[in-house]
Amino acid sequence: MNAASHTPPAIDLEIRLGRWIRRYLSGFPALFVLFVLKQGWACLFGGVMLGAILLTHFFWSSQWTLQRYDALFMFAIATQILFLLFRLETRQEAAIILIFHLTGTAMEWFKVSAGSWAYPEPGFFKIMNVPLFSGFMYASVGSYMARVIRLFDMKFHPYPPFWLSLALALAIYLNFFTHHFMIDLRWVLVMATVLLYGRCWISYRIVETRWRMRLPLAAFLSSIALWIAENIGTFTGTWLYAHRRFTWVVHPQKLVSWYLLLYVAFISVTLLLRPDRGRPIQSVAEP
Repeated sequence: MNAASHTPPAIDLEIRLGRWIRRYLSGFPALFVLFVLKQGWACLFGGVMLGAILLTHFFWSSQWTLQRYDALFMFAIATQILFLLFRLETRQEAAIILIFHLTGTAMEWFKVSAGSWAYPEPGFFKIMNVPLFSGFMYASVGSYMARVIRLFDMKFHPYPPFWLSLALALAIYLNFFTHHFMIDLRWVLVMATVLLYGRCWISYRIVETRWRMRLPLAAFLSSIALWIAENIGTFTGTWLYAHRRFTWVVHPQKLVSWYLLLYVAFISVTLLLRPDRGRPIQSVAEP
């Protein structure tokens, strides 16, 4: 039996798609199109949620019996169930994402109570002025992290000691709370991410060839995408910031917060993958 017969269906589909695209494109344009398509597939959960936010903003009526926030909450639950049924996520990944969901919801309760932002619309599924669908927005970050690592067959080398990674994630998460009544350490934590992960390369595969990128650079580029997505939320009035100096546009300094939160998501997801031990990433069937 030859090696090609062991190729997982998802990877075989990617290779065939790559060959089809390269009939019409060549070189960098072909790779760029494939890279964008795989990134879009990786952030499917977040993209679906943003689409639901936009659609309900334009077409939902406040006169309807079902409130918009409640509809988003039920839609998010249904989407998560479908992801599991169609094996777009493994059960292990879903468990890690659930942890990130809960920690994100806890942070939402604190931030809303502290007056950082607010959810202005009514809803039945709303606890401590926070609609329960908001936790799924954090879960979408965890979902993206788990899927992008698997879809791009990412490997991390040299990976720092895992206990240091956990300590950094905990320090970042706590700073989101403590900076309200203590000194804000976000720039110290940014420096810590560079010191800890500055030598760490992400090795990833678009089709057959493997490419490399420094982990902090990948985190920064991803934070830009999350900042753009956050602007969709403020544009639709789904959540509102207390101090808006850029009308509905989120202040660019939020890029730092997203950059740091990505490390919390990355380290939470890699609790399952443990790249420091070289554990293989579990594959699932992809359409």
